[in-house]
Amino acid sequence: MKQRWRRFAEEPLHAATFLPWLFLVPFGWVYGVGQRLRAWLYRCGVLRSYRAPQPVISVGNLTVGGTGKTPVVDAIVRHLLLRGERPAVISRGYGGQIRRGVAFVSRGVGQGPLLSARHCGDEPFLLARRNPQAVVIVAPCRIAGVKAAIRDCGATMILLDDGFQHLAVQRDLDILLLDARRPLGNGSVLPAGLLREPAAAHRRAGLCLLTRDEGLGAPAPFAAPTTLRCRHRLAAEFVALDGTVQRVTDFSGLRGVAFAGIANPVNFFQALKALGLEIIDTIALNDHADFSAETLKKLEQASLTADFFVTTEKDGVKLRPSDLPLPCFQALLELEFAPTGQLEEIVDTLLSRTRKL
Repeated sequence: MKQRWRRFAEEPLHAATFLPWLFLVPFGWVYGVGQRLRAWLYRCGVLRSYRAPQPVISVGNLTVGGTGKTPVVDAIVRHLLLRGERPAVISRGYGGQIRRGVAFVSRGVGQGPLLSARHCGDEPFLLARRNPQAVVIVAPCRIAGVKAAIRDCGATMILLDDGFQHLAVQRDLDILLLDARRPLGNGSVLPAGLLREPAAAHRRAGLCLLTRDEGLGAPAPFAAPTTLRCRHRLAAEFVALDGTVQRVTDFSGLRGVAFAGIANPVNFFQALKALGLEIIDTIALNDHADFSAETLKKLEQASLTADFFVTTEKDGVKLRPSDLPLPCFQALLELEFAPTGQLEEIVDTLLSRTRKL
């Protein structure tokens, strides 16, 4: 059901979808007006927002579903660590079990994740595993998370993961991510389309990043102070659930089953086939799938004529080698930015400016 709604919401309107869209549009108008009013109240100071003593970068999007926020946050975190900064990622922990308070997924002292992916959410876990020297916090109240990161961990830079609509924390840079292939879906606000708020909200962004831009030249849907592009590539090596590494070329002649619990699993499946893998079956799971006994049984049934499983790193963090009857490998995602180095320059400029204030 969710996948059918997404196809309806992201494609241009045609005869078969016009009537359902017409029925949902009034609800979208009401929702959009509410979002505009909320943003206006924050802008006027009626709703108060928190100014952190350290610089804040928000990475978010206008649409529901995946635009590649986690790899972008990861790229910024890695750059900040190389600079000698102490970055902290503040996440809502979507898909996890934390509903209140502040939970430290990583305290940035080299230990890696302190909580399981099922508890804190797959994306915070993944960021903590990739960057054990970074602070990663899950806090439904982002203000509490920001304060804890600075007070308890000495964070020198805050990154709000999926923070474009979270206006209770002021930010020094808003990075807005848009999928270059369908940047605004069908152009309508939820539930008639994919937009979380009217497209005019893009004016809050200081940087627009078009993701999944394979030609690195897709036109931006609107003007922004700065527009960058990136494309996604699967790495030439896979990582097994036990941590061993295997090159993609080693899978020649083997038959695989691919599964993914992400917003756009079809893109992942196509990328695997583009690597030359023989994928005999694909299983699209709900975003942030929890891998229940029913889901694992479904995967087991699909494995009867296969030699291996392959999934995303985001899904792999929630699985153990013993969960599946065949070896399971995680396909790692790489980003290529254009112009090269400009994202890092923007972050460096921000740090230099805020350090002088």
